[in-house]
Amino acid sequence: MTDLDAQALYARLRDAVAPWAQDGALLVGIVSGGAWLAERLQADLGLDGPCGVLSSTLHRDDFAARGLVPTSTTTRLPFAIEGAHLVLVDDVLHTGRTVRAALNELYDFGRPASVRLAVLADRGGRELPFAATFAAATLAVPADQRLVLSRADDGHLVFTQQQGG
Repeated sequence: MTDLDAQALYARLRDAVAPWAQDGALLVGIVSGGAWLAERLQADLGLDGPCGVLSSTLHRDDFAARGLVPTSTTTRLPFAIEGAHLVLVDDVLHTGRTVRAALNELYDFGRPASVRLAVLADRGGRELPFAATFAAATLAVPADQRLVLSRADDGHLVFTQQQGG
């Protein structure tokens, strides 16, 4: 993989999401990378109120194998979901299992009018029929590799590629 400029990809994501947010769509980020991105988008786009955060842990189809993954972030939806237009934000789209689990969690809170998926990177390898409405980058990442987004204390975003897909 060539070096990915996560900051430049974020700028593309921000520009793609801006018209949707201006039309009244609400932002919901998937823990953890998607939540970071949604929070930053909320601030950078000057949107009122907090964005939503979804934890997909309890809806994962591999829950028995993974167990309860420790996280300090739980689902927080500070607005009504019923009938809302939403932008679901995540860092990396791979198999589609996290998106499926996040949608299950989301629908526990109501039925939105629409949900668009926006991601920084689509790395392929889909196992479920999901596609992003917008992906800032589409990449070929070997199956035995992981693409990981990290965030520095100053908010700077960095992608790394690690062993263990």
